[in-house]
Amino acid sequence: MFDPTAALSEATPPADAPAPLGKPHARRLREVYRSAGWPCQDLIEIELLAGGMLQRVAGPTGHETLRVTDAGVSYLAATLVRNRSALSAHEALVERVACEMVRAGRITWRGLGLRAQLPALQEGGPLRWSIARPDVFSIRNTSVAAYVHPIVHEIKVRRSDLLGDLRRPDKRAAYLDLGGECWYVLGCDAKGRCIADPNEVPAPCGVMVVEKNRLVVARAAPRHTRQDLPFGVWLALAKATPMAGLRDDERGLLGDVEAAD
Repeated sequence: MFDPTAALSEATPPADAPAPLGKPHARRLREVYRSAGWPCQDLIEIELLAGGMLQRVAGPTGHETLRVTDAGVSYLAATLVRNRSALSAHEALVERVACEMVRAGRITWRGLGLRAQLPALQEGGPLRWSIARPDVFSIRNTSVAAYVHPIVHEIKVRRSDLLGDLRRPDKRAAYLDLGGECWYVLGCDAKGRCIADPNEVPAPCGVMVVEKNRLVVARAAPRHTRQDLPFGVWLALAKATPMAGLRDDERGLLGDVEAAD
């Protein structure tokens, strides 16, 4: 016979169950692990103490410091493995997109830091500046400055990272200032599903997704007014090293990719 009280008790965690841990908890654990930490007496610390990740240690003069327990070290090790896995997936997709830009005959860079202009916070206010760090930045291989057609590709393999980016309009504005086109390239989760619906990405940006090990254009990127590059960006590109051209054996590894130049 169905017992609704029992079902509710199974679905609802007990009141004394530890709170789920997230990035702020892992960050605090790393900070304490590097050196004995003074108590902050905040909610993060309470949850770590309740979860057995931290312990209080009384000093000879009676004051307390915090130490990471064995359970906390195990949690940090597991977090490190997950982070490395995500980083590897991210770097692999960055490399793939960058290779496609080289394959299309474009001059391509990874990991640049470029100074971009942001709109004023209010009409008539001063312009703002930001350092943008696109995953992939490329320009046409041309001798005419007005035809360089800069393109920015931002690669996301984790939904949480994508949502964090979408909450930062200034970052997106910096990409749009740098590029004639701005693309978000969305990877897949552990089950092979795209990490987001392309419609979640704002309309000023194009979207590429990974389908059956191919890059497919889900929505084309509008071409913006920026077709040339300011002197500061040219200087940064001159100091950086672009990707080398692909060898014949590397071209064969890329497969067929539906991408827009």
